[in-house]
Amino acid sequence: MFARTPRLLLRPGFPEDAPALAGAIGDETIVRNLASAPWPYRMRDAEAFLASPRDPILPSLLIFERGQGAPQLVGSCGLGRRPSGAVEMGYWIARPFWGRGYATEACTALIDIARMLGLPSLEASHFIDNPASARVLDKLGFQSLHLIAPRMSCARGTEVPARLMRLRLNAAEEQEAALAA
Repeated sequence: MFARTPRLLLRPGFPEDAPALAGAIGDETIVRNLASAPWPYRMRDAEAFLASPRDPILPSLLIFERGQGAPQLVGSCGLGRRPSGAVEMGYWIARPFWGRGYATEACTALIDIARMLGLPSLEASHFIDNPASARVLDKLGFQSLHLIAPRMSCARGTEVPARLMRLRLNAAEEQEAALAA
């Protein structure tokens, strides 16, 4: 599955992307805010990530900046199934590309894909000490579930408080939730 936005190309990762992936995510500030990425993040971690089995329906995409030259790896975004069965959205952006709106732009495309897949809602979370991620989720329309729960940060080697959020993707579910409230 591929997606294009005005500035970005979202596509699956291939083995030859490992050096760019290891370079882009090889920043402790990024990795410490992800649940499953180790620190330090090495080439073998990028290779293992790119070779790992993927859900055949839910996309896991690398984000590339489209410009005058060759596309540059900006980050990653994807959907994954939680143990509860809910679908969760995750993303990260490499530090040189922070502050350009790329997370919001890429995740907007990912949300459009989720709607095309017929998903009723998406979940997301952000570590409490990561206000930039909170702003992205707010801009995308995610609503707080008013729950803060411990979430493992592999890079930190400990659980970290995370705010749980949800985005309803279809009007019928949104009306049902409003009636229940």
